[in-house]
Amino acid sequence: MGRCSLRESIRIQMIGSLTLTIQPPWSHQLNRRPTPILIKCESGGVPLTKQGQRFFSSLAATAGVNDPAAANRIIKKFVASSPKAIALNALSHLLSTRNSHPHLSAIAFPLYTKITETSWFDWNPKLVADLIALLDKQGRYDETEALISQAVSKLKFRERDLVQFYCNLIESCSKHDSKQGFNDAYGYLSELVRNSSSLYVKRQGYKSLVSSFCEMGQPNEAENVFEEMRKNGVKPSSFEFRFIIYGYGKMGFFEDMERMVSEMEIAGFEVDTICSNMVLSSYGDYNALAKMVSWLQKMKTLQIPFSVRTYNSVLNSCPGIMSLVQDINNLPLSLGELVKVLKEDEALLVKELVESSAVLDNAVECDVSEAKLDLHGMHLGSAYLIMLQWIEEMKCRFKAEEKCVIPAQITIVCGSGKHSSVRGESPVKSLLKKMMVQMKSPMKIDRKNIGCFTAKGHVVKNWLIPV
Repeated sequence: MGRCSLRESIRIQMIGSLTLTIQPPWSHQLNRRPTPILIKCESGGVPLTKQGQRFFSSLAATAGVNDPAAANRIIKKFVASSPKAIALNALSHLLSTRNSHPHLSAIAFPLYTKITETSWFDWNPKLVADLIALLDKQGRYDETEALISQAVSKLKFRERDLVQFYCNLIESCSKHDSKQGFNDAYGYLSELVRNSSSLYVKRQGYKSLVSSFCEMGQPNEAENVFEEMRKNGVKPSSFEFRFIIYGYGKMGFFEDMERMVSEMEIAGFEVDTICSNMVLSSYGDYNALAKMVSWLQKMKTLQIPFSVRTYNSVLNSCPGIMSLVQDINNLPLSLGELVKVLKEDEALLVKELVESSAVLDNAVECDVSEAKLDLHGMHLGSAYLIMLQWIEEMKCRFKAEEKCVIPAQITIVCGSGKHSSVRGESPVKSLLKKMMVQMKSPMKIDRKNIGCFTAKGHVVKNWLIPV
């Protein structure tokens, strides 16, 4: 079907029929009494309830016999028997760019349609924008036009709400990499921004245009919008600077990235930890380890604190360290041993990281009853390096006997795998378990909490500082 311009003619269309075709097989049945238990998707997308899992499995089973009517009955039954949170969770999962059931994406529109018929339904511009982006990617232009027309009809006399909808739309299209949808959304949003006298509308519009162009891999266009902001009297914020910095960085345009960092500083905005992590991640994506060393040194000079994400960005980019933590049978078990086996750039990166104790300090809680190291949020390389730092720190504390109060219990929190790509399998826990065995550590997996290693404080001291 061809597509008409909504700017030329806004018209209200009826929502299409529920007919659909679904790809490959699955089987299961609907849970009549849903309880909202979330399951982490393997793709890292929107966590899905068990009821949603059963719903998708039942739908997929109809694909084998190509029975749209049966699929529609399953959708109707699911919506009728599900609380609001569970129904919207299933829809949000289908609309996510990291949907782990892409073969079922065709049901997003009929599911949304059925949801709109419920008594609890509230029209949500973000949800509609996500649905439009998905439909546009699927080439379902009639439904797309109808949904946009309905949105404009609802919001045309509320300019702030309308600009928010257009912002949601262009951001959703950019995340779905829907080029035609992105171009159309750009037309709607840029026209509204140009014609509006509201500073709020202009600021919100420009903000979304900059971030969306960067998401689409066009940081040069984002910078053009950035310059247009300035010409039209809208002062850019650190948000726009950061997006353009990261946009150039993701494309490997380091000179432009570094130029924008300088412009950001000249404009009076601090280069903080968030911005620094974007720069480090960009260098890491292109294996520019020497540049990462220089940037860590700059952070130290400017007193920019490291974060867990700093560790993750740096260490994920080190092939030597990644190889070590994947082959955990040959792990160096001290910082000194680690530095010796690494190539020069990686060794320098490790030295720069461990010279600061900020990340370790934030991960440790200590009082008389318990000393706890929390590794949540750390990727494998980060957890490994922090563990080596922590061991060195604990040795130093225990050696200072007069000043050191030995806590009753030592705990290392590594997680049980609830948030891992494969539920119940924690790579960090597996790494620590191997390290404990190799180091002959007395710390064991806690019987009450399998996401922790524990031991008595005095036992750990005797292990680290043998008499």
